[in-house]
Amino acid sequence: MGRGSTAAAAAGPEPAARHHGNRHGSSEQARQAVLEAADDLLVEKGFTGVTIEGIAARAGVAKQTVYRRWKSKTDILLDAFLQDAAEALTPPDHGDLAPDLRAHLRQLALFLTRSDAGAVFRALIGHAQHDPAFAAALRSAYLDEQRRRDRLPLERAVERGQLAAGLDMAAEIDQLVGPVYHRVLVTAEPVDQAFTDRLVEAFLRRVDVSDAADVVDVVDAGERESR
Repeated sequence: MGRGSTAAAAAGPEPAARHHGNRHGSSEQARQAVLEAADDLLVEKGFTGVTIEGIAARAGVAKQTVYRRWKSKTDILLDAFLQDAAEALTPPDHGDLAPDLRAHLRQLALFLTRSDAGAVFRALIGHAQHDPAFAAALRSAYLDEQRRRDRLPLERAVERGQLAAGLDMAAEIDQLVGPVYHRVLVTAEPVDQAFTDRLVEAFLRRVDVSDAADVVDVVDAGERESR
């Protein structure tokens, strides 16, 4: 207990403190506090345990501050998730397709399975099953934008001449990232580095890329050693 607790106890319980305003100095600071509070509460309490009141209290802002920017807790959680995804899921550029894809799929798997943002995503996907309007918003705000980011390694490889310009990128992206989402959302099987690397190796086998033969040789050698 802190200083003054003895005197407070002798005087009897204090009335519940009322919130009279924000403890943050700017609207952007308040926004960040709300997004972080929403993430934290969802991890602690689950989707049904998150409320606007709880978010405001955790963030240290007035409820009116929250409602001025967001209409519902799902809007807050989606905003938080979109910010995290933009920061974490933009593929790196190593100047070579294979390491770019390996790094991107590993990061996607870690983001979806081990981060607070991944827990938010799984909750939002669950909510979307019962709310068609929100499902459309989630698809437009995240899935469409994430597919654009997923395409970046392939587009850069086309510019470098590593991939043919006529490659069906939509189909290839489905085969690269689709199994990751399937395991995360459906089967709950491990999504470890070995799994994501196998997805990249399978892609390199399918397409005409400069280092595909090297990758195949490495995989075949590893398979022979494991026998």
